[in-house]
Amino acid sequence: MDGDVLSQDEVDSLLTTMKTEPDPKGPEAARTLSGANLVSPETKVVPYDFKRPERVGKEQMKALQSMHEGFGRNFGAKLSALLRNIVEVRLTSVDQLTYSEFIFSLENPTCFNLITAEPLDGNLILDVNPTILYPIIDRLLGGGKEETPMTRRPLTEIEVRLATKITTLFLDELKNAWAKILPLTLSVDRVESNPHLVQIVPPNEVIVLISFELTLGEQRGMMNLCIPFNSIERLGDKLESNNWVSYGQTEPTPQTQQQIRGNLDGAVTELIVTLAETNISTADLLGLRVGDIITTEKDHRDLLDVAVSGRKKFRVSAGAFKGHKAFQVQDQPTQQEIAPEGE
Repeated sequence: MDGDVLSQDEVDSLLTTMKTEPDPKGPEAARTLSGANLVSPETKVVPYDFKRPERVGKEQMKALQSMHEGFGRNFGAKLSALLRNIVEVRLTSVDQLTYSEFIFSLENPTCFNLITAEPLDGNLILDVNPTILYPIIDRLLGGGKEETPMTRRPLTEIEVRLATKITTLFLDELKNAWAKILPLTLSVDRVESNPHLVQIVPPNEVIVLISFELTLGEQRGMMNLCIPFNSIERLGDKLESNNWVSYGQTEPTPQTQQQIRGNLDGAVTELIVTLAETNISTADLLGLRVGDIITTEKDHRDLLDVAVSGRKKFRVSAGAFKGHKAFQVQDQPTQQEIAPEGE
């Protein structure tokens, strides 16, 4: 072993040689060692598209939030009609997190629905928290407003069938909310009580979690919709918030114009003709009898004002037509004449 150890003189000689001997390749070699040439030729380099990052962008998140805010209101109205009781559904958050974080945030047992959403890839998940599901089931079975004691147990077969009414209603409204982005065919694949038994994506896979808070009387609970990123990855362009807004700004068709016109034609509106205005004391008002005459400063030849739904619209002259009292439209007041009454 001693023969392999360098003496102090040999070490000093090597150090001196390294300091005095120039680099045969110069500074270019140093840049090569610290640069991209360290990547082997076999390494596959994939170009990075900043418009389509490997996660849901801010524009897509805004679009999802706008879409599901309207969904929450519609679902709340339908659920209220089903239960014959007011149910408030409020969108609380639209977040990105990993699948494992989502699973470990859920209660066990819970109502864990595995959803098939064709033509999207993979599955979605709808989780209904027992704190609101049991009161809804109790209401479906004819229960009153009094709170039922909370139990931590899996759903029975009868309760699963009743819960299906809620999930079916949820999926029907979800289909309507997504109709302008992508027509979906939604169905419940299976229902589990233990969320840890279902793994639709790897634990570290990014998912979009859309959470709703349901309020039924004094009781509250959450419904969570889990959408894996790989299911909506190819919908990035359609989920841009600008495109989403543009869906509601389409030009009206002749059919829709005719339908609106037909609805307005049949609408009933209030029309009031003011014959004259004057001041009278309360005593004179109380003393009025049939046949009494009230004098005003209005000349019978002056035009009368006509208000439509409380807003001055026409000036007319009074007369008779086929034995009935009538008014003939003469002109319209100017904007300056309308403004004081409208304000």
